[in-house]
Amino acid sequence: MCGIGSVGFVKKVNIGKPDFTWDDSDPQGFRAGMARLGGLLGAKETGISVYELPPGQAICPYHYECGEEEWLLVLSGAPTLRAPDGEERLAPWDVACFPRGPEGAHQIRNDTEEPARVLMFSTVVHPTATVYPDSEKVGIWTGDPESTVMVRRSANVEYYDGET
Repeated sequence: MCGIGSVGFVKKVNIGKPDFTWDDSDPQGFRAGMARLGGLLGAKETGISVYELPPGQAICPYHYECGEEEWLLVLSGAPTLRAPDGEERLAPWDVACFPRGPEGAHQIRNDTEEPARVLMFSTVVHPTATVYPDSEKVGIWTGDPESTVMVRRSANVEYYDGET
């Protein structure tokens, strides 16, 4: 357990020993343990997650956010940051900010032989969109799983398509 407790009415958690979940459906190359702490603490407008990156794994594909600003804090290891201007090996306590839009595109992966651990936090906005330049996809996150979609950019239709 990640030491969830409270101080008066304020919830707290210890990020030193998070309770990671692993999604068995994640493909090879994107298998990272995740501890989503924002929800555990009752946050509504900011998200915070700790990720455990085994060697050869990434948190997610290269992407940028259209509605959210994201931050990264390296807790341990030496993950690689891919950004629009290239790649850089990071060290513990390095911090990076990823602004909204293409200039904030990023991917965090572990190219070393040792595990890496990072903390990411962001604003939480619904609806929002995430763009994946390498695969030409766009994800639309509405806050309602029934209307959330992931589409290829090529699926673009005219505004009145299908209307009578």
